[in-house]
Amino acid sequence: MKNARQQIVVEGEMTISRAMELKEVLLPACIDGADLEIDLSGVTEIDASGIQLMMALKLESIVRNMQLAFTGHSAAVQEALELSDLAGFFGDPMLITTH
Repeated sequence: MKNARQQIVVEGEMTISRAMELKEVLLPACIDGADLEIDLSGVTEIDASGIQLMMALKLESIVRNMQLAFTGHSAAVQEALELSDLAGFFGDPMLITTH
């Protein structure tokens, strides 16, 4: 039986300078097998490394047959997903806010 949904809040940058630090926290949460919600409302900046980390986590969740949801997309995350045309890849609902 699967564990209850786990929630992790990411705050600050999701950039190359923090990618390894974030990976060390987020990847084990996927490996744990519990459904996971990652709240991105506190992300102030995201670059290609942050997007790659999100993609790696999503792919890991598919391999492990678990539910992974990214929620609370900050303006920085929304902009990065829009520019990269990857919002559909993640399949998470996003609340679009006016800037």
